[in-house]
Amino acid sequence: MKIGILGGTFDPIHLGHLIVAEEARVRLGLEEVLFVPTGKPWMKEGTPVSEAKHRLNMARLAISTNPFFRLSAMEIERPGPSYTVDTLTVLREEYGPEAEMFFILGVDSLAGFHEWKEPRRILEMATLVAVTRPGYEVPQTKVFNGALGGMENRLKTLDGVRVEISGRDLRRRVKEGLSIRYRVCSPVGKYIYDHGLYLDRVKNE
Repeated sequence: MKIGILGGTFDPIHLGHLIVAEEARVRLGLEEVLFVPTGKPWMKEGTPVSEAKHRLNMARLAISTNPFFRLSAMEIERPGPSYTVDTLTVLREEYGPEAEMFFILGVDSLAGFHEWKEPRRILEMATLVAVTRPGYEVPQTKVFNGALGGMENRLKTLDGVRVEISGRDLRRRVKEGLSIRYRVCSPVGKYIYDHGLYLDRVKNE
């Protein structure tokens, strides 16, 4: 079984996330893509993040029409900071040793991957799938060879996915009274407005 894992704060989840997940599913032959909203993102310490229940509910609404997408609340339910290595360890136990796991991340996050918690263990459990973005180059794998020898065998790139939507921009647009239609799916947009999300965020968060 081939499983894709897409983590993130999903604050809010937007069409860019869904497009990346579907592209990865089709091009890598994944049998399902698991969306894992972050509980307490250690890399965003000090940055305002919406309540976990809202991010989880928005993700559930966003993926509800795709039978290949599944939602996991494991990081939200787990106390303490959210670390990828812990999530993959749980998933490895759940799916068993025969499952192939693919961890999907933005190419901008790849540059600092060697600073994540136990990056070598992550690579032992999953293949990284780096989604390219305009203005970011895929780091040369030789950069990691000192600490993470063999990374070149555990890295794939997903090219041609050009959806420039960001959570930061969506939060700003909501706060400023601008439309987010066609940037998030309709049920997520309605949820945001029904619950008054992002209206109290400072502009320079």
